[in-house]
Formats: sequence, structure tokens, C-alpha cells
Amino acid sequence: MLLPFAVAPIALIPGMLLLPGAAADDLLDAALGVAALAPPRRMMTPMGKPMSAAVTNCGELGWVSDAAGYRYAALDPESGLPWPALPENLADFAARIAAEAGFPGFAPDACLVNFYEPGTKMGQHQDRDERDFSQPIVSLSFGTSAVFRIGGLKRRDPSTTVTLHHGDVVVFGGPARRVHHGIDRILPGHHEQLGAKRLNLTLRKAG
Repeated sequence: MLLPFAVAPIALIPGMLLLPGAAADDLLDAALGVAALAPPRRMMTPMGKPMSAAVTNCGELGWVSDAAGYRYAALDPESGLPWPALPENLADFAARIAAEAGFPGFAPDACLVNFYEPGTKMGQHQDRDERDFSQPIVSLSFGTSAVFRIGGLKRRDPSTTVTLHHGDVVVFGGPARRVHHGIDRILPGHHEQLGAKRLNLTLRKAG
């Protein structure tokens, strides 16, 4: 039996739910443990430019970017080793929250960890490197707040914004699975563990 949401979810667009403050700090601790094993780095885009946010991964697969393009890989290209294991509490939380949001059976095998410094952003993009678009994405925010932009299936579609705060969770799937989205800016603030940074986790079924 699924437990009810502790906080009433907010429908942002069809298929996308915001759960304010749903992610506890033990999940942040798990992510910081991953970063200690596979340090975040600014990967290069296929166009030869460094990404704005520093990234790392955990799970069976990790998202990577370089001159060859965007893709998932089983090995960390810097170390040549497998990515750190996906922490059990993160995998369990993502599966439960996805089921509560209407996407039962979600079993993530990849978690992309993004570290945003003040002044960094992420342009509007689609998550389309995964094999099965019937599977949702579960996104967790920690640290300072950020302005999250939500667009449509086409880059030029109208968009809207919502501010994401520490502990907020966004689940998107179904009609929202391939909408364009991004981070406009990081807002000034301070978190006792992250300082002025924002940490974002996106859990996916990639393989």
C-alpha cells in the first residue's frame, strides 16, 4: 500500500508534479557520499564548451558528455572505474515517490548529480538519451533555491517558471516526459552543508 503524500503535490503541467520539501537530508548525505567517490567535473559539450554545472553520477549507468556526444556509460571516463553504486535510500525513495505520482514500477539505474555554483544555469533541453520514455524522471533539489523553467515539446513553445527550494522533488513523466526544461538562475542563499551551491539529483531508468 502506498503512503499518502506528506505534503499535497502541486501539478505544474500535465504529467509533472512538485512535492515541496519531500526529500529529507539523508538523501543529500547519500549524494555527497557519491561525490566523494567520483568527484564532480565540468564535462565538455559536443560543441567543445565546458558545461556550466559540475556533474557526477551513480548507478549502473552514468550520463556523460564529450566530443562524441551525449550518452550513458557504465564507466567513469576519468577513472575508468564503474560509477559508485546508487545508494539504496535514493533508489527506494525515487521508486516510492514515482509510484505515488502515478508511475508504479520505477526502478532507477542511473542518477545524475549536478552541482550549481552561483551564476551557473542550464539551458532548456529535453532528457532523451534514455531508452524507455514511459519511465519518469525524479528530480531532487538541495541547497540554495533555483528558478526552474518548464517549456513544451518544442523549444519555441511557451514556458513558465517555478522556484525550487531545498528538499523539493519534481516527478515528470507521461505527457511531460520530454518537455524542454532548464535552470534560469541560482538564487542567493546559504545552506549549512552546501554553502551557496545548489545540488540537483535526477534519477532515471536509462538502460
